[in-house]
Amino acid sequence: MKKLIFTFLITAITVLFPYQDIKAQSKDYKDASLSIEERVEALLPKLSLEEKVAQMRIFHANIGVKHDEKGKLQLSNKVIKKLKLGIAGIKNPAEHVDAVTAAKLNNELQKYIIENNRWGIPALFVTESYNGVDAEGCTKFGRPIASAASFNPELVQKQWDIVGREARLRGMHMCHSPEADLVRDPRFGRMSEAFGEDTYLTTQMVTSAVKGVQGNYEGLGNGTHIGAVAKHFAGYGQVLGGSNFAAIEISPRTLIDEVYPPFEAAVKDAKTLGIMASHGDLNGIASHGNPELLTGVLRDQWGFNGYVVSDSNDIARLFYFMNVAESPEAAAQMGLEAGIDIDLYAEDSYAYLPEMVKKNPELEKLIDRSVRRVLRTKFILGLFDNPYIDLKETKKGVRSKSSLELARTSDLESIILLKNQNNTLPLNKSKSTKIALLGPLVKENTKALFESVTGNSITYVAEKGFHLTDETGGAPKLLERDKNAIDKLVNTAKSADLSILFLGGDEFTSKEAFFTHALGDRATIDPVGPQDELIEKIKALGKPVIVVLKHRRTLSINTIAEQADAILDTWDLSEFGDQSTAKIIFGEVSPSGKLPVTVPRSIGQIPFHYSMKEINYKKGYLFLEDGPIYPFGYGLSYANFKYSDIKISNTELTPNTEIEVSVKVTNTGAVKAKEVVQMYIKDEIGSVTRPDKELKGFEKIELNPGENKTVTFKITPKMLEFTGLKMKKVLEPGDYTVKVGTSSQEYLETTFKLKK
Repeated sequence: MKKLIFTFLITAITVLFPYQDIKAQSKDYKDASLSIEERVEALLPKLSLEEKVAQMRIFHANIGVKHDEKGKLQLSNKVIKKLKLGIAGIKNPAEHVDAVTAAKLNNELQKYIIENNRWGIPALFVTESYNGVDAEGCTKFGRPIASAASFNPELVQKQWDIVGREARLRGMHMCHSPEADLVRDPRFGRMSEAFGEDTYLTTQMVTSAVKGVQGNYEGLGNGTHIGAVAKHFAGYGQVLGGSNFAAIEISPRTLIDEVYPPFEAAVKDAKTLGIMASHGDLNGIASHGNPELLTGVLRDQWGFNGYVVSDSNDIARLFYFMNVAESPEAAAQMGLEAGIDIDLYAEDSYAYLPEMVKKNPELEKLIDRSVRRVLRTKFILGLFDNPYIDLKETKKGVRSKSSLELARTSDLESIILLKNQNNTLPLNKSKSTKIALLGPLVKENTKALFESVTGNSITYVAEKGFHLTDETGGAPKLLERDKNAIDKLVNTAKSADLSILFLGGDEFTSKEAFFTHALGDRATIDPVGPQDELIEKIKALGKPVIVVLKHRRTLSINTIAEQADAILDTWDLSEFGDQSTAKIIFGEVSPSGKLPVTVPRSIGQIPFHYSMKEINYKKGYLFLEDGPIYPFGYGLSYANFKYSDIKISNTELTPNTEIEVSVKVTNTGAVKAKEVVQMYIKDEIGSVTRPDKELKGFEKIELNPGENKTVTFKITPKMLEFTGLKMKKVLEPGDYTVKVGTSSQEYLETTFKLKK
């Protein structure tokens, strides 16, 4: 009888606790021979509820992670208390020291974390990347929107490959970058952090950036690269009024067809390890409490299996800012149920989860779901097996000669020639000339960088003249017009043969408007201060005027475009930006950048991206010239490119076939140069109103004088899909026009039909 009872109990246990669960619990999560999933499942049951919640929180190093006068790690009592339970990660540890010192300190910090939590769980050290790794002593690249101007995804991937390598060599593991947002409103202060206004271009750039920083995913486990966190999901770059934290209203059709694709590509094609949710709401639903977005679209539709992190304090803000939760605890539950796995910074959100589980035990299932994703990321990055950095490798690998050279190359391919009246550029550096480098964007080393390009043949005089603002970090104020400063600049220009004016904006006129007392968005996009007055007065001297435009948002440069003899749009380049600009000015390299945005004449034209619906172009405005100052995809060269012989392989396309369109491009100029050949497609008639045209392909080519090349693009049915009347993807038969050319407004055309 006892034997029968024992057999019954064993049978019951087997039914209630399947064999695989018992087997999983018997495995050692430290065993590197196990699969990542097996290791996660072996570790998770060991954690207490409080330890699980600790794996769902990130704090900033500024609360007490630093080094003392002897360079030793120093932790505040607050940090020591947090680390007893372990932690998901720490933001920006050792960001203000050189790479070798950072690696040493991060090794010490990681060692402390591993040795002071029960299970030896390592932490994720997190950075960001807007001009390269956001830390001291790393290679400084141009900002993302400048990179987009290169129209060279391969170059961008190489750039972000260096970002991933240099970050890992500092001891970092994740990067809250790149931005997959579309930026279509230049009032928005964070415009330069993204890759422009176009869906296709942004998709190519984001995919390249994620693949680069993650080392094509292979660099994660072998310890050479870091994980990407694509952000801000979704629609963040299109806040109403261009005002940070404002509402976001985007039609469901536009979301699916235009806003989602860069994120979807980051997930499916580039395998991003992380996604960050958007600060704002989306058509009335707060993004951090939106399960349809963060679980339905991101996970159920796209199959994302990484982690979702909140933006700074945004789960708690569901209660005290968004007013969609009735209490801090309700906000935490909303975020958890929506699919936010990690709470960034807050002490008044996921910190409440252990107490909440006591009242609602079902929440622990959702906590387990999130912790699995975090632990999985740490295993993917190999942190349990190789948590430390070899300082010798750091010394060799950060700011290497090849990395610095790539920063220069990226600059040269990103600079855009907007105007070149009477072939003002390039200048002849062998001709004895006196040049005035003038204006508020002149830097202390601008003169020296120009001299490094031209040597002693050119004489320079440099004068900043005035600042644009008082350069207060939180809310900068415009300065009073300084007549004496303007007069001094004009007098300096009088003594020179020509002037190069450095105009536009800086990090104080376009920046993130943080939650507390910080402003960075603008109500107008005209150049601030007396910049228009300056160019008019110097132009009146009757000498050539070249403008180097530096900026972090699109500016309505009407006066500059009218007055300047030549304009180079440089956005925000690398640490070698002025040197690269000098090389372009003096003809060492022909400019090949193209505009990643449309340049409007007035803020009143917004929204004004090139791919708006055709009906948006029906009427202009009283007292304003139609069209942009410069269109999307525009950029001149020192060469001349002739487009001819556009051909299409078949005038009929079916849902099961592909066709090709080709065009011959000839360099009819006198210098070797690069050109970005662009393909746009227009759906002539749709069941819903359709964009005027959409970029569907581009290729950057290089041609010697007299050389030609036939550039071929493939047209697939997938390119023609859009969200139809019933909010489902459709492929509609009908007429299409293909436009292949040098910009969104200058091209050759051919047509084809899509048949059932």
